[in-house]
Amino acid sequence: MPARRISVRRVEPALDEDSASIASLREAAKSCRRCPLWRDATQTVFGEGPENAKVVFVGEQPGDQEDLAGKPFVGPAGKVFDAILDDAGVDRQKVYVTNAVKHFKFEPRGKRRIHSKPNAGEVQACRWWLDQEFELIKPHLAVALGATAALSLLGKATPVMKMRGQVIEREDGLRVFITIHPSFILRIREPADKEAERERFLRDMKEVKRLMVA
Repeated sequence: MPARRISVRRVEPALDEDSASIASLREAAKSCRRCPLWRDATQTVFGEGPENAKVVFVGEQPGDQEDLAGKPFVGPAGKVFDAILDDAGVDRQKVYVTNAVKHFKFEPRGKRRIHSKPNAGEVQACRWWLDQEFELIKPHLAVALGATAALSLLGKATPVMKMRGQVIEREDGLRVFITIHPSFILRIREPADKEAERERFLRDMKEVKRLMVA
């Protein structure tokens, strides 16, 4: 099925000499104050991976473990993600992994910090950084892992379960593959249902691998 085309209003900041690489962009993001989330987060969690990656995976936001480690997708969902990428034959070392929002948003419950979904304003504020990442990497494909990532990449709410497995082409030519966030698998309690969802996500990642070389 040919990719759908969508117009997306992008923030297009010019890259200056101090932000000419992912490393320098990551350093600049440490002092980001574009939205209030920085106040409670431990640190900015920027994207990670090669600057010549053919595919960029975009998640929602860092979780508790990512916030502490300063690296994306290293918590429970990240372990599921890594295992399924491996099963699909996708080398994580050759892809770029980032989030729509770079700071951990949470609600304190006793000693625990419970994930809280970023709102549209926070997603829009952080789009500046995501656009910079894409401007530097220039990937062939973006993978939206869940609704928040899809909102950031496409500029509008996207019914992920309905659009799952589809490719939408933006006006700038970037192809965006829609799928779930791996944390969705973790939230399923019934073992048979969890395994079935894992298999569906594995099929999605195999399709991503095919699109990487298409």
